Amino acid sequence: MLVPRNMIPVTEFKQFTDHQPAFRVLKPWWDVFTDYIAIAMLMIGVFGCTLQVMQDKIICLPKRISPHNLHPVQNQTLVNITSGQFVTPAMLPLSRPTSRATIEMKGLKTNLDLQQYSFINQMCYERALHWYAKYFPYLVLIHTLIFMLCSNFWFKFPGSSSKIEHFISILGKCFDSLWTTRALSEVSGENPEEKDHKSSQKSHQVRVAPGLPNAESNLVKTQSLRSIPEKIVVEKPTVSALDKKEGEQAKALFEKVKKFRLHVEEGDLLYSMYVRQTIIKVIKFVFIIAYNSILVSKVNFTVDCEVNIQEMTGYCKFSCNHTMAHLFSKLSICYLCFVSVYGLTCLYTLYWLFYRSLKEYSFEYVRQETGIDDIPDVKNDFAFMLHLIDQYDPLYSKRFAVFLSEVSENKLKQLNLNNEWTPDKLRQRLQMNAQNRLELQLFMLSGLPDTVFELTELQSLKLEIINNVTIPATIVQLVDLQELSLHQCSVKIHNAALAFLKENLKVLRVKFDDARELPHWMYGLKSLEELHLQGSLSPDLSKNITLESLRELKSLKVLCIKSNLSKIPPTIVETSSHLQTLRIQNDGTKLVMLNSLKKMVNLTELELIHCDLERIPHAVFSLINLQDLDLKENNLKSVEEIISFQHCRKLTCLKMWHNSITHIPEHIKKLSSLERLYFNHNKIEVLPSHLFLCNKLRSLDLGYNDIRFIPPEIGVLQSLQDFTITGNKVESLPDELYFCKKLKTLRIGKNNLSVLSPKIGNLTHLTVLELKGNHFEGLPAELGACRALKRSGLLVEDALFDVLPSDIREQMKTE
Repeated sequence: MLVPRNMIPVTEFKQFTDHQPAFRVLKPWWDVFTDYIAIAMLMIGVFGCTLQVMQDKIICLPKRISPHNLHPVQNQTLVNITSGQFVTPAMLPLSRPTSRATIEMKGLKTNLDLQQYSFINQMCYERALHWYAKYFPYLVLIHTLIFMLCSNFWFKFPGSSSKIEHFISILGKCFDSLWTTRALSEVSGENPEEKDHKSSQKSHQVRVAPGLPNAESNLVKTQSLRSIPEKIVVEKPTVSALDKKEGEQAKALFEKVKKFRLHVEEGDLLYSMYVRQTIIKVIKFVFIIAYNSILVSKVNFTVDCEVNIQEMTGYCKFSCNHTMAHLFSKLSICYLCFVSVYGLTCLYTLYWLFYRSLKEYSFEYVRQETGIDDIPDVKNDFAFMLHLIDQYDPLYSKRFAVFLSEVSENKLKQLNLNNEWTPDKLRQRLQMNAQNRLELQLFMLSGLPDTVFELTELQSLKLEIINNVTIPATIVQLVDLQELSLHQCSVKIHNAALAFLKENLKVLRVKFDDARELPHWMYGLKSLEELHLQGSLSPDLSKNITLESLRELKSLKVLCIKSNLSKIPPTIVETSSHLQTLRIQNDGTKLVMLNSLKKMVNLTELELIHCDLERIPHAVFSLINLQDLDLKENNLKSVEEIISFQHCRKLTCLKMWHNSITHIPEHIKKLSSLERLYFNHNKIEVLPSHLFLCNKLRSLDLGYNDIRFIPPEIGVLQSLQDFTITGNKVESLPDELYFCKKLKTLRIGKNNLSVLSPKIGNLTHLTVLELKGNHFEGLPAELGACRALKRSGLLVEDALFDVLPSDIREQMKTE
């Protein structure tokens, strides 16, 4: 038997089922089972097609005709069966009788040649053989290929295959990640070292989990969905520490999982395609069973054939043998059995699809077994793929769930943060702040490194724009910590850490965008002495801070609020028994209803900055212990009520700067206790001589006004150390100014001065002299008598400085 050279080998059909090996995790047992059945059916089809090509399809022989059955007309012509020639009665020998009884039929020879037989076979194959018997192998092959196409179409369709490939890629990385093993180890309540000891004692370990790092030594139990081991048994202690590269890889995985979840949960394309292709397979199964059951009986071994080819062959009726009928009959029965099993499996698949809610997936059992309580449930295609994964191995979804947990992600970020910010690196950032405390400032990090709490010398911790800050119990190691600054940070605090801060924290600074971001635990810091709040508050702060809140701060002495208040919160008044300093910066919002200030009799320092005040609040005059008053950047135009400050006998500092004051009332002389007075950045034109009767003044700032003349009474101020007249229109300085021999700072820049008196030499304590912006042509040599004045303290144009004698220049350059 000859074998055709162009036969299609079975391996060529492998491409119909040859998808990526990684996709096997999305093929449940029924899909794998039907794949094997499809291969068996494919083999039946290929085998039948091969037989059709390699062997004769049908063999036919003409039927023998008896003379008794001949028609009377046909009786005139007889066929000599033995010779195959036509004869007539006249052609018969005369010696023989002409009776039909004398005709002798000898043998079964037809006298047909090979071509005639081939012709007869083909004609009978086409005309007499049932179509089912002819095309059965091809039908099997076509139906099987359709089954295979339906089973694997969603792996090839662009819209679904991209999601599947992405999911499989992420799933494999999550399964192999060392962070997965570490996270499950931590939440199980055992450290890796303890697990090493226990793993050496366990003998009931089933198999090596695929994809785990160092799989040869990492053994896990794999059981059914509800009996997954709560702890992954890891034999190597190296998983207890992740290097920087592994940490960054795990961090990238968290981001990929987040984006993939958002993308896949939007629709149910994969679920819909899987349902539809399963329904198509069921319909196909019913169709195949229906028509095959009816037509399988049409495959017969013998076939009667009657074709009108007598003129070419001498015969019209033939008896044919379908050579493969018996085999095809058996193959068809076998095929129907395979299709029946295939169809029943597809029916079970439909039952599984519609009986269970596959568009929702709950990690409840994972949350219970691992202790990671924040693993979210998922939906749509994401849920459907996880259900399929569970049919392959539930361990995959358990390890994948680690990367859905925000707690797990925060732990990883913390680990990466600790690796990046070592104690040595943090010590390099230590510096002294304005309060002379050793401070560490951290800006825009993903969290608070645990290594911070190894800096036992730390006194001040400043955190800016850091989300998810958790202050752990290890803060108790910072025995010198006194100051904490939180700028736009969301903070959680451990109970032990809160107890430590209650006893040790002295200064708290909080900058926020919303009042709800204020840490609720700050109201219980009983040792707190300074509280600085900066952010937007509602007009009625009492809605955000209860009456009892600040009352607990028994040690509070300084309260600073930079916000948009419309009135002073009642809670502040509750601190009047111990509060000494109150600073309110209101960003231009008008502050009204200030009568509550009268109750704060212990205030020594009060700042009402940018509060849109038009007059000095009368409540201020009742603060008999007030020492410093700052009314900067308000809308003050007249300060006639300044005389009422005579009741504030302890008032030493008065700041009326950055307002619109046009004159200073004469009765300012009543404020005999004043030591510092600031009227700079106003619209004052004339200085009253009574101003200089405040003979205790040590600092007087009149800069940036419209003053043209300085009264000679300034010489009375023998205690004056700092005098500023910068930015005015003064044309000359009175000689009496040089009687103030305690002057250390003299600022007379940006005026209309043209001559500097040689008497400047009398100010031997001078350390700062500002002369820039005037019309000086030279400087007196008497500047050399000001031994404390150095070049850095002499603010003058370089050209004027070069006019001074060289010895004086050298003297000033010498530090």
